[in-house]
Amino acid sequence: MTRRATLAVSLMVFLSLWQSALARGVSPYLPLNLDPDVENAIERVMILGDEPVMSRPIPAALVLQALPKACKVDRPLCERVRHYLHRYMHGTGVEFASISAALTTGHSNITLPNLHGTKAQSPYQIAGAAYIQFSPYVLLNLGGEAHQGRATPTGTYLSLGFDWAQLDIGWRDHWWSPMTDSSMLISTEAPTMPSITLSNYQPLTRLRLHYSVFLARMSESSRIELPLSVNTPHRFTRGYPKMGGVRVGIEPVSGWALSLQRVLFWGGGAAGGESVSNILQAFINPAKAQSTGFNTGSHVVAKQEASITSRFIFPGRYPFSVYFEYAGNDTVMGQNYLLGKPALSAGIDFPLIGPFDFTFEYSSWAPTWYVHPATPVQTGYLDGLTNYGASIGSWFGDQRVLATATTLADQVGGQSDMLRIGWTPSFGGYMQLKLRALTNEDLTRFATFPYRNEYLGSLSYSYPWHGYAVGVALQAGRDVFGHHYLRVEGYLRDGEALLSHFDPTAAFAGKTPKGDHWFIKTGVNYYRLLVYRTGYARHYTPWAGGPHFTIGARRRISAHQDIGVALDVDSLRGRPMLGVRMVDYRYRFGRHLAAHAFVGAARYALATPAYGVYVGAGLEWRNLLPGWGIGVGFHNLISAQRLRDLRTEVRGGQVLWSTYSWTFDVSRSF
Repeated sequence: MTRRATLAVSLMVFLSLWQSALARGVSPYLPLNLDPDVENAIERVMILGDEPVMSRPIPAALVLQALPKACKVDRPLCERVRHYLHRYMHGTGVEFASISAALTTGHSNITLPNLHGTKAQSPYQIAGAAYIQFSPYVLLNLGGEAHQGRATPTGTYLSLGFDWAQLDIGWRDHWWSPMTDSSMLISTEAPTMPSITLSNYQPLTRLRLHYSVFLARMSESSRIELPLSVNTPHRFTRGYPKMGGVRVGIEPVSGWALSLQRVLFWGGGAAGGESVSNILQAFINPAKAQSTGFNTGSHVVAKQEASITSRFIFPGRYPFSVYFEYAGNDTVMGQNYLLGKPALSAGIDFPLIGPFDFTFEYSSWAPTWYVHPATPVQTGYLDGLTNYGASIGSWFGDQRVLATATTLADQVGGQSDMLRIGWTPSFGGYMQLKLRALTNEDLTRFATFPYRNEYLGSLSYSYPWHGYAVGVALQAGRDVFGHHYLRVEGYLRDGEALLSHFDPTAAFAGKTPKGDHWFIKTGVNYYRLLVYRTGYARHYTPWAGGPHFTIGARRRISAHQDIGVALDVDSLRGRPMLGVRMVDYRYRFGRHLAAHAFVGAARYALATPAYGVYVGAGLEWRNLLPGWGIGVGFHNLISAQRLRDLRTEVRGGQVLWSTYSWTFDVSRSF
């Protein structure tokens, strides 16, 4: 080889390595709660592709990565999603477009869950987005969403950077939860806020690290209350509050992910001017920011919220995904690690059981979410943590007495349930039934209205037609005030991932990997409780016994190690305790002996629920008989919080409950 040829080859290798060092460019995002049929198909592909979704919107590049594995399991679904993604693979193109018209009736005009502020009586919704790819590292998105009363440039943003650091500037949605129907910290319940976001879609390091940092501006409020002072009456200012957040997640093994999230609210008008150091101090030490503050001026960080989330995918003949969210607003007892006024959410998603898919989600929360009056060291937001009047977090925040010019929104706790069943009929298209129920705690001091149970339902059918999806939906509900609504909606969407026919014999080819299994345990627990009421001495209850039940699933990650999730149900003093094992780790020493440890959260159903961190460990003797085992464990619910907020109770602040429980059980693996 000549010297010139050698130099040319060396230059080509250098350029190749240099291009590799730059990594891939930016990725467009898929629609979020704007194109339900496509989004449902993509969620199913991600589960079949063993890619746990922890935040949204989902980058198109991540779906492309999941397709090869998903195609081995369900090729018809995979090919429809691949066909849909072709629209993202050009220099310019339309990502999606949707138009719907509705006939409405009834006296209820609630904000419909997760639809960017759309009301029940809105007669239309229009949404769409297009893109221009100037280079692999520069992407301009142009989008918008409009319904009666408001239009927002949702999906209009400029993306710059690489797969390991993508900067998005504009109206980009954020959804920081594996849950599909509720997200405690930030969701699409309200119109999209303008923001700056830095994140990665390509995992980093062996832990497969994901991160996201954003800063957003909320809508203008005239009821921003400056911190209270002994010598100063309430002072109000007008301005635009700020919201910022940090999310860090890992996926150390295939099919399982864990993530931590924090969001902060501050500023607006005369309450603005916080320095980066003030924000960092509040982020590092939220308990001090909430209790004593870092200064006595008006420049202080106000409300904080945090959550820990996990998602676990179990492959097999009938694969499923289990996911959890444990969240809190502010802290308790001056401890940074104890989330105040918590919320616990759980969900399970079966992407394909024959022609059906099935999802169930449950959420339960303590009072005070999304409401924040001023304190001596914190700014108050009397319009609530809202954007244009709609909750920034979970949809339950809009299903209560809302703030007025002279009052705060109700701070009630409660719980919600969501059931979603999809059907792909043999004649093609997609039909979906979605049912929601919500119960507000109306017997507490936080309730100013005798709430009724809320029931919302929808039934929709979509069919592919010349590259479009055409469909009709029937929606009806009774809100928490007892008012009803009815909507009959027709829609046309450009772009679809629907099957024109369904063959159940060729649609699915999944199987359970060796060593993966699901299990049940039943037995007894022997427990005592530590009770602490504010201002009173701590005391233990006598040791007592009760039934114990566990159901869970595990995946083999090495020759001796398993990872999984589980749900514990116990009866303590005649009241149920629901414990979720967000991370359930097991080490097998041989054919018989195994040790496990877990961490998660629990809900103890007292007069009003108490929530806390849930940990435990134990030993198991496996294969006593094929598939059968026996075990012993120690479980601890740490400082579960409950406010004494019933009207029949003497005011007494918080009550903290800790449980200490020994369990003895018999297990069966499948």
